[in-house]
Amino acid sequence: MLDKGHESGVKKGQLSWLLLSVLVVALDQASKLYFANTLSLYQQIVVIPDLFSWTLAYNTGAAFSFLADSAGWQRWLFALIAVVVSAILVVWLKRLGRGETWLAVALALVLGGALGNLYDRIALGHVTDFILVHWQSRWSFPAFNLADSGITVGAIMLALDMLKPKKTEEAVHE
Repeated sequence: MLDKGHESGVKKGQLSWLLLSVLVVALDQASKLYFANTLSLYQQIVVIPDLFSWTLAYNTGAAFSFLADSAGWQRWLFALIAVVVSAILVVWLKRLGRGETWLAVALALVLGGALGNLYDRIALGHVTDFILVHWQSRWSFPAFNLADSGITVGAIMLALDMLKPKKTEEAVHE
Protein backbone atom coordinates (compact mmCIF):
# COMPACT_ATOMS: atom_id res chain seq x y z
CA MET A 1 0.00 0.00 0.00
CA LEU A 2 1.28 3.47 -0.89
CA ASP A 3 1.55 6.33 1.57
CA LYS A 4 -0.43 9.51 1.01
CA GLY A 5 1.52 11.86 -1.24
CA HIS A 6 2.94 8.96 -3.24
CA GLU A 7 1.84 8.02 -6.69
CA SER A 8 3.21 4.83 -8.22
CA GLY A 9 5.63 4.70 -5.29
CA VAL A 10 7.31 8.02 -6.18
CA LYS A 11 6.91 11.05 -3.92
CA LYS A 12 6.20 14.13 -6.00
CA GLY A 13 6.21 16.70 -3.20
CA GLN A 14 5.47 20.10 -4.72
CA LEU A 15 7.01 19.50 -8.15
CA SER A 16 3.86 20.78 -9.85
CA TRP A 17 5.11 24.27 -8.94
CA LEU A 18 7.84 23.78 -11.54
CA LEU A 19 5.22 25.12 -13.94
CA LEU A 20 5.58 28.48 -12.18
CA SER A 21 9.34 28.29 -12.74
CA VAL A 22 8.73 27.61 -16.44
CA LEU A 23 6.37 30.60 -16.60
CA VAL A 24 9.00 32.86 -14.97
CA VAL A 25 11.64 31.68 -17.48
CA ALA A 26 9.27 32.16 -20.44
CA LEU A 27 8.19 35.68 -19.40
CA ASP A 28 11.77 36.61 -18.56
CA GLN A 29 13.17 35.44 -21.88
CA ALA A 30 10.32 36.97 -23.92
CA SER A 31 10.74 40.35 -22.19
CA LYS A 32 14.53 40.30 -22.61
CA LEU A 33 14.18 39.47 -26.30
CA TYR A 34 11.65 42.27 -26.76
CA PHE A 35 13.83 44.93 -25.13
CA ALA A 36 17.03 43.69 -26.79
CA ASN A 37 15.31 44.06 -30.17
CA THR A 38 13.57 47.36 -29.32
CA LEU A 39 16.18 49.47 -27.52
CA SER A 40 19.78 50.29 -28.19
CA LEU A 41 22.30 49.83 -25.40
CA TYR A 42 21.62 52.23 -22.47
CA GLN A 43 18.73 53.92 -24.29
CA GLN A 44 16.01 54.90 -21.84
CA ILE A 45 12.27 55.15 -22.32
CA VAL A 46 10.72 57.01 -19.41
CA VAL A 47 7.58 55.28 -18.13
CA ILE A 48 7.05 57.29 -14.93
CA PRO A 49 9.09 60.52 -14.87
CA ASP A 50 11.76 60.66 -12.15
CA LEU A 51 10.96 57.10 -11.05
CA PHE A 52 10.80 54.31 -13.64
CA SER A 53 12.24 53.71 -17.12
CA TRP A 54 12.88 50.94 -19.58
CA THR A 55 16.52 50.65 -20.59
CA LEU A 56 18.84 48.08 -22.11
CA ALA A 57 21.95 46.99 -20.23
CA TYR A 58 24.13 43.90 -20.29
CA ASN A 59 25.60 42.53 -17.08
CA THR A 60 28.53 40.11 -17.27
CA GLY A 61 28.74 39.95 -13.47
CA ALA A 62 26.36 38.91 -10.75
CA ALA A 63 23.89 41.04 -8.80
CA PHE A 64 24.71 44.76 -8.95
CA SER A 65 27.38 43.96 -11.59
CA PHE A 66 29.55 42.20 -9.00
CA LEU A 67 32.73 40.99 -10.80
CA ALA A 68 31.49 42.41 -14.13
CA ASP A 69 34.97 43.73 -14.90
CA SER A 70 36.66 40.34 -14.53
CA ALA A 71 38.25 38.52 -17.45
CA GLY A 72 35.30 36.25 -18.26
CA TRP A 73 35.80 33.38 -15.82
CA GLN A 74 32.91 34.76 -13.72
CA ARG A 75 30.45 33.75 -16.46
CA TRP A 76 31.18 30.08 -15.82
CA LEU A 77 31.42 30.44 -12.05
CA PHE A 78 27.97 32.07 -11.88
CA ALA A 79 26.59 29.49 -14.32
CA LEU A 80 27.92 26.65 -12.14
CA ILE A 81 26.45 28.25 -9.02
CA ALA A 82 23.07 28.60 -10.78
CA VAL A 83 23.11 24.93 -11.84
CA VAL A 84 23.96 23.72 -8.33
CA VAL A 85 21.37 26.00 -6.67
CA SER A 86 18.74 24.96 -9.22
CA ALA A 87 19.34 21.27 -8.52
CA ILE A 88 19.05 21.90 -4.78
CA LEU A 89 15.80 23.81 -5.29
CA VAL A 90 14.26 20.99 -7.35
CA VAL A 91 15.17 18.42 -4.68
CA TRP A 92 13.78 20.74 -2.00
CA LEU A 93 10.51 21.12 -3.96
CA LYS A 94 10.26 17.35 -4.28
CA ARG A 95 10.65 16.89 -0.52
CA LEU A 96 8.02 19.46 0.48
CA GLY A 97 4.76 18.32 2.00
CA ARG A 98 1.28 19.08 0.72
CA GLY A 99 0.72 21.98 3.12
CA GLU A 100 3.90 23.85 2.20
CA THR A 101 2.51 25.84 -0.72
CA TRP A 102 4.00 29.20 0.33
CA LEU A 103 7.47 27.68 0.46
CA ALA A 104 6.92 25.89 -2.85
CA VAL A 105 5.94 29.14 -4.60
CA ALA A 106 9.00 30.88 -3.14
CA LEU A 107 11.34 28.12 -4.33
CA ALA A 108 9.69 28.02 -7.77
CA LEU A 109 10.16 31.79 -8.21
CA VAL A 110 13.83 31.63 -7.22
CA LEU A 111 14.35 28.62 -9.51
CA GLY A 112 12.65 30.32 -12.47
CA GLY A 113 14.76 33.43 -11.99
CA ALA A 114 17.97 31.46 -11.64
CA LEU A 115 17.24 29.50 -14.82
CA GLY A 116 16.27 32.63 -16.76
CA ASN A 117 19.57 34.31 -15.96
CA LEU A 118 21.49 31.03 -16.41
CA TYR A 119 20.24 30.80 -20.00
CA ASP A 120 21.49 34.33 -20.68
CA ARG A 121 24.92 33.61 -19.21
CA ILE A 122 25.41 30.44 -21.22
CA ALA A 123 23.83 31.55 -24.52
CA LEU A 124 24.83 35.23 -24.55
CA GLY A 125 27.72 35.60 -22.12
CA HIS A 126 25.83 38.27 -20.20
CA VAL A 127 22.48 38.85 -18.51
CA THR A 128 20.10 41.24 -20.23
CA ASP A 129 18.58 43.87 -17.93
CA PHE A 130 15.87 46.37 -18.85
CA ILE A 131 14.07 47.68 -15.76
CA LEU A 132 15.47 50.89 -14.26
CA VAL A 133 14.15 52.36 -11.03
CA HIS A 134 15.53 55.80 -10.26
CA TRP A 135 14.89 59.02 -8.40
CA GLN A 136 15.20 61.97 -10.73
CA SER A 137 18.76 61.97 -12.01
CA ARG A 138 20.23 61.76 -8.50
CA TRP A 139 19.93 58.05 -7.77
CA SER A 140 19.24 54.86 -9.66
CA PHE A 141 19.02 51.24 -8.66
CA PRO A 142 21.07 48.94 -10.93
CA ALA A 143 19.04 47.79 -13.94
CA PHE A 144 17.39 44.40 -13.51
CA ASN A 145 14.99 41.99 -15.24
CA LEU A 146 12.04 39.67 -14.55
CA ALA A 147 14.35 36.81 -13.52
CA ASP A 148 15.90 39.07 -10.89
CA SER A 149 12.39 40.03 -9.76
CA GLY A 150 11.44 36.35 -9.40
CA ILE A 151 14.57 35.69 -7.35
CA THR A 152 13.92 38.73 -5.15
CA VAL A 153 10.25 38.00 -4.51
CA GLY A 154 11.05 34.33 -3.86
CA ALA A 155 13.86 35.24 -1.45
CA ILE A 156 11.57 37.63 0.45
CA MET A 157 8.97 34.86 0.67
CA LEU A 158 11.64 32.46 1.98
CA ALA A 159 12.68 34.99 4.63
CA LEU A 160 9.07 35.50 5.67
CA ASP A 161 8.61 31.73 5.83
CA MET A 162 11.54 31.50 8.22
CA LEU A 163 9.84 34.03 10.50
CA LYS A 164 6.56 32.09 10.67
CA PRO A 165 6.06 30.07 13.83
CA LYS A 166 6.55 26.39 12.99
CA LYS A 167 3.99 23.75 13.91
CA THR A 168 5.19 21.07 16.25
CA GLU A 169 5.39 17.48 15.00
CA GLU A 170 2.37 16.54 17.13
CA ALA A 171 0.23 19.31 15.64
CA VAL A 172 1.19 18.28 12.11
CA HIS A 173 0.12 14.66 12.62
CA GLU A 174 -3.18 15.40 14.38
